[in-house]
Amino acid sequence: MSILTTSTKGQVVLPKKEREKLGIKPGSKVLVEAHEDHIEIRPLPENPIEHFCGIFSKGSSLTGALLRERKEELRREEEKAARFVRTAGVSQKRKRA
Repeated sequence: MSILTTSTKGQVVLPKKEREKLGIKPGSKVLVEAHEDHIEIRPLPENPIEHFCGIFSKGSSLTGALLRERKEELRREEEKAARFVRTAGVSQKRKRA
């Protein structure tokens, strides 16, 4: 644990040991979050897309759930359309007779 002193502009310098431990290099982006009584500084990945690729591979698949839901929705729409066509067909026959 290190104790830092803020500058007149509120800036701090992260100690070399902690920067190296977290892989923070010059020009790296960090996320700063203020909580009730403290501030968290977390490094952001250099390539966020590559970093988060496959992060949800464990557990249920959101894509799979969305595809199943869409398939069910399509089935319901087709049933509704089929009922409409049957009802419309009966009405047309009655008018002709």
